[in-house]
Amino acid sequence: MFRTKTFHDSQRSSATPPATPSRALEWLWQSIRDVKHPHVLDCGAAHQASLDVLLKRGSKLYIADLVTLALESDPKFIRRLGKTTVFLIDEFLANLPSIPPDSISAIACWHLLDLLPREALPVLVARLWSYLRTGGVLFCLLREPFLANGAGTRWWLESLLSLRSDVESKLPFPYPALTNREIERLVPSGNVKTFLTRLSRREILAIK
Repeated sequence: MFRTKTFHDSQRSSATPPATPSRALEWLWQSIRDVKHPHVLDCGAAHQASLDVLLKRGSKLYIADLVTLALESDPKFIRRLGKTTVFLIDEFLANLPSIPPDSISAIACWHLLDLLPREALPVLVARLWSYLRTGGVLFCLLREPFLANGAGTRWWLESLLSLRSDVESKLPFPYPALTNREIERLVPSGNVKTFLTRLSRREILAIK
């Protein structure tokens, strides 16, 4: 199991919002119910609750905290060419662990697609897609256009069927919200399910 930083229960704020049932997670786990030991890639900061939930499910875990890397806006991923700024997506993705192609059952992206520039997303999604086995699922949260702040909010699995987060951050999202049509164009299969929530976010499932 490949791990990065872990956020333990003791680091939760006393004002942490309650767990929220997730229709997308219900669909995800139902779709891979016959996979005894699913391989799962979490692209956010490892949280003890998520680790416990996934390990209890019998999962093999890969943890690569791309979300924090995106939030930190590390200048090593930026190159300026005249008046143009280029995001070095290949250097960014070098932080992923070694994962065999066609081996992953589920990938949790959280808000990663909201935190990177549009031009970087096709390469990101193509890389993640290459890891998914047939029938595998890419799960992400996408903000609604009217949600200006919250980029730094941390999300994790409270159970297989519910999500939890820190107190909503005031950090603004760096780019305009993606539309459902843009997501469909990014996904090679075009097979995308969108679940609306009361949290000013959409839950997105892309199925290979």
